[in-house]
Amino acid sequence: MKSLTIAFVHGYSVTNIDTYGEMPNRLMREASTYGYQLNIQHLFLGRYISFNDEVRLEDIAHALEQAVQQQIVPNLGKDERFACITHSTGGPVARTWWSNFYKGQPKTCPMSHLIMLAPANHGSALAQLGKSRLSRISSWFNGVEPGQRVLNWLELGSDDAWKLNKDWILNGQPYIGPDGIFPFSLIGQDIDRKLYDHLNSYTGELGSDGVVRTASANQNSRYVKLTQAAPKLVNGSWQAKDLVISEFKQAPKTPFRVVTNKSHSGDTMGIMKSVSRELKDSKSAETVQSIFRCIGVTTLKAYEQLTTDFDSETAAVQQKGLVEVDKKLFGKKYFIHDRYSMILFRVFDSEGYPVTDFDLILTGEKNDPNALPTGFFADRQCNSINKSTVTYFFNYDVLHGRPRIVSGDVKLDELPGMKQLGLIIRPRPDSGFSRYLPCEIVASKDLFEKAFQPNATTMIDIELQRVISNEVFQFEHLTNENKGPDMDFHKTDPGTGIVG
Repeated sequence: MKSLTIAFVHGYSVTNIDTYGEMPNRLMREASTYGYQLNIQHLFLGRYISFNDEVRLEDIAHALEQAVQQQIVPNLGKDERFACITHSTGGPVARTWWSNFYKGQPKTCPMSHLIMLAPANHGSALAQLGKSRLSRISSWFNGVEPGQRVLNWLELGSDDAWKLNKDWILNGQPYIGPDGIFPFSLIGQDIDRKLYDHLNSYTGELGSDGVVRTASANQNSRYVKLTQAAPKLVNGSWQAKDLVISEFKQAPKTPFRVVTNKSHSGDTMGIMKSVSRELKDSKSAETVQSIFRCIGVTTLKAYEQLTTDFDSETAAVQQKGLVEVDKKLFGKKYFIHDRYSMILFRVFDSEGYPVTDFDLILTGEKNDPNALPTGFFADRQCNSINKSTVTYFFNYDVLHGRPRIVSGDVKLDELPGMKQLGLIIRPRPDSGFSRYLPCEIVASKDLFEKAFQPNATTMIDIELQRVISNEVFQFEHLTNENKGPDMDFHKTDPGTGIVG
């Protein structure tokens, strides 16, 4: 049998390693079934500090590197590497560690497989709620005050998360393989109603596991850059109406699996904590089998095959779980588990400055904002630190179209969806010495297909032209050799000229 070493990295604001529940024991007991020898001395249960305000996610990654070198590497056999299983924030921690210490380096990373359970790769909508409100949400925290700097990373649209994910989209492909790493993402999309917080709807948000959105967990992201055309003088006024796609890149294909009837946390449905040590526990089988299938990948061909298999299995899981019936004391409540998409918009100008005051309007057929289908919009959140970044959460199946649903008492008509997407940007300031001009990208099928993908995130950079009046700086001729020009310019008008 092949020797196997596994390191676990827990999620955010955990204070006890019992957060891993019985999963390590279950994996150890079942390893031989998959041809592995996994003994207790080959299991490493990570613990790290995330509830201190001074600790950054990068600090945790730095400490992780030392722990790996001092505690795991000396226990590895010759040419052996370890598999890492993470939960929630543990995913971004491990990814940041790998990116900071092994990406682009000649040394081989001692981690071969990164298996992320419910990873907050693009953050969580809960992170913006603030420490005082989050500390009482039982689905994520254990009675401690969460650390603010880690929360800042986790907030949707944070600079650090943007940097990590964009870099992976643009440059990650060469690092996937037997000499690099094999990353995987698994998540549930069900809500443990017992953990629902009635004062915070995000804990019951469709398209999520109660904490992390499926779109946020998925590493199959996309990057789009839209660039505003150069200003032109038209009938005495400057215009730069056209916004065009100047860059588009898809992340390297990564196996992504939605697991049946799993939520983020909890002993009953939690994707990690609910796994039982008992081999006969069928409710844990899908999660455990998926993990070992990930560990079993050793070639690029096998990795690509598992990506395909996970795609079809995810489609089957989501179709089977489309209609949820929640039986109440006085009747039933129905939930439709459509697929969702997340888009992060970041607006900045041609000089690299963030644009924080703007209207962003989506348009449909014939460039009409009113042509968007009813029920397509789920949530909008502006990053509290980076005001130039705003995250939209959309019902993909409503946008794309959905066949008629008939399930028990539930009967929903077919939804035709839409086929085109456009954007109108109205930035401010729109007058003065330094200003911006409105622009738009006309609704098209191309933008729709690039921007929206089910269960995944698209990052869209919007670069606007910074328009600077040429009156910002001028020279005046000296008209008298003994005296400078008598000119008060504090009431200078911006005029129509701009810096070219």
